[in-house]
Amino acid sequence: MPGIRYFYLGHESEKTESFGMEVGMGNQKSKNGKNADTKGKGEEKKTEEEKHREELIEKTGQVTLDKNDKKHKIHLITIIGEVEGHDNLNGASKTTKYEHILPELAAIEDSCEVDGLLILLNTMGGDVEAGLAIAEMIASLSKPTVSLVLGGSHSIGVPIAVSTDYSYIVPTGTMVIHPVRMNGMVIGVPQTFDYFKQIQNRITGFVCSHCKISKARLEELMMETGVLTKDVGTILVGQEAVNEGIINDVGGIKEAMQHLHEMIGDN
Repeated sequence: MPGIRYFYLGHESEKTESFGMEVGMGNQKSKNGKNADTKGKGEEKKTEEEKHREELIEKTGQVTLDKNDKKHKIHLITIIGEVEGHDNLNGASKTTKYEHILPELAAIEDSCEVDGLLILLNTMGGDVEAGLAIAEMIASLSKPTVSLVLGGSHSIGVPIAVSTDYSYIVPTGTMVIHPVRMNGMVIGVPQTFDYFKQIQNRITGFVCSHCKISKARLEELMMETGVLTKDVGTILVGQEAVNEGIINDVGGIKEAMQHLHEMIGDN
């Protein structure tokens, strides 16, 4: 009896140990499975965010820059091609639509997550009303703003470039300063030219109030006849725009981002 009893208890003990081992292995498998699921979901979420980011850049030319070590969220808006007004341009033209930009600027002002705004410009100009509307919206933002002229910021792109708190232009960037022009039929009466003068005063008034150039000097650059072969006006390249007091400094994306981070820190 004792031997049989001992054997029975020993057998039960082995069962218990074996069962305990299986339970332990089961818990380990469960943990590994849970970690794998969490990792998989994390990678899937990251992929979706990157996909959404790429789609946003492709459709609107906008993206939120939030991967920096300062933890600042900077919204990037690009003003490219022709600034489109009330009429749609043909599909072959690259355009910036003011009905896309204005709501986005309002959303930036309303957002507690966005710390600053960076504007990249490579535009040939375009509709005066639309360009001034964008410039006025940027100028009225409470968030720190910086603009960077890449390639060119011509015509109505000038008010947009100077509408930010601080502006940069790359060494090869250009700005074309010229008087107001109108497409289509023009009625040859004094009232037409008075209207042109009124529009031009709106532009020069805005530009001069947001940079260091005087109105007299700006109008002088507009009416220059010895620079453009088929038009009146002046081309300013890089440092020349800074020397005239239109742009604050010469620099690239590094300088623009660094200055914006400093402004956000001070703010």
